[in-house]
This record gives sequence, C-alpha cells and structure tokens, in this order.
Amino acid sequence: MSLLAVEHLDVRHGLLQAVRGVSFEIERGETVALIGANGAGKTTLLRAIAGAHPIAGGRIKFNGTEVTRAPSYQRVGLGIALVPEGRRLFAQMSVEENLTLARAAGRAGAWTIEAVMEAFPNLRARRHARAGTLSGGEQQATAIGRALMTNPELLMLDEVSLGLSPLVVERVYASLQMLLTSGTTIILVEQDLTRALRVAGRVFCMLEGKIVLEGRAADLTREQVTEAYFGLGKAGREATLP
Repeated sequence: MSLLAVEHLDVRHGLLQAVRGVSFEIERGETVALIGANGAGKTTLLRAIAGAHPIAGGRIKFNGTEVTRAPSYQRVGLGIALVPEGRRLFAQMSVEENLTLARAAGRAGAWTIEAVMEAFPNLRARRHARAGTLSGGEQQATAIGRALMTNPELLMLDEVSLGLSPLVVERVYASLQMLLTSGTTIILVEQDLTRALRVAGRVFCMLEGKIVLEGRAADLTREQVTEAYFGLGKAGREATLP
C-alpha cells in the first residue's frame, strides 16, 4: 500500500483552476522532486495535501485513510508536515519556542529539540534568539526543524533554497542529507533542476496545473525535463527557432 495516493485532484483559486486532475502515488521512503515553472501549481498541490487549501474535486489517501476533507491539524497528527514557501515562522518567538509549539501539535517520536540542533548545528547558538532576527538560512533550518518536531511520515519541502545564497543552500542541503538518506518520505519542490535530479528518486514535472512528466530521475535526461518544464515538445522547439 502506498503512503500517499492522490486521485484526480482539482484545486481552485476562485475561478482559476490551479491543479487539474492530478493523480499519483508515493511509496514509503521515497524522495520525489516536484518541479515546474512559477504558477505551475506546485505550491497549491502541496498545500492541498497538507489541508491548508480546500479541494474542489478528487481524493487524497494517506496510509490507507482518506483525508480529503480532514482539517490540517488532523493531517499533522496523522504524519503529514509541510515546510511552506516563505517559512512563516512566529517572528517574535524564539527558535526553541517555535520548535516546542510544533511538538505540541504533532506526534510522539524521535525528533526532539536536541535532535533538531544536531541536524542543524547552526541553530544551537541561536536557539533563544527571536525567529525574526535570524538569517535566511537559519530561518529555513528552523522551519524545517519545526516540521520535523511533528515527527512526520511525509515531509513536504516547498522551495527550501528560495532567496538563499548558493553557499547557504549548500549548508541547508548538507543538513538535509541525513533526511534524504534516512528513509523519510519527502516531496521536494526545487527550482534547481540539477539538484532536484541529484537528490530525488522520482521526478514529477507540473505545467499549467497538470503533471506532464513523471519518471525515475536516473532514467530522465535533462533535455526531457527541460522540455516538460517549459512545455516544449518537438513542435514547440521548432516554433522557437529563427
């Protein structure tokens, strides 16, 4: 039985249909990269899975339980965690307070404040600092740590490298490497195609609310991914030639 099953999912922003009939399954322990241009529907899809955005049609099953209409806090209790784009920390609360609050809303498990500090050692000296005073990399580490404190079975990471310098991105991914190789089930939204293909076992590419390419990262060429990313088939490429 798959850990996550999404069936014919439709999600809207008012009159705009942001996700169109999306279906896929993710097995326990997989790392899946979700890629696509801005506006492709990636963030909306993750928010719908997390229960942060209402669903217009379709079904979501997690661990065999239908969660289509379940509120977000119930999904957290079942083991679904989202690190949102923009981090959305409680700026006036300390790093430790942000982590402790998440633990209260989550499940019992191995992730504690000390475990997060070990995974993200740059937070140890900043654990009592207000989240709003942290650097971008420290905020991202805190946001990931906050999600881990719920002891999730499925961790969804939305644009973890957004707005960070290349050096900071390398540090964040170095800390994430333990998760990527530990058997935690991960859906990763990443604009860096090279990095996405390197860390993921499978890749889903979205275009205009649909998944237009799906496959094992090792079997996909960069050309295939780029064509799907920009919606360029053979005819599309020829049309752009001078």
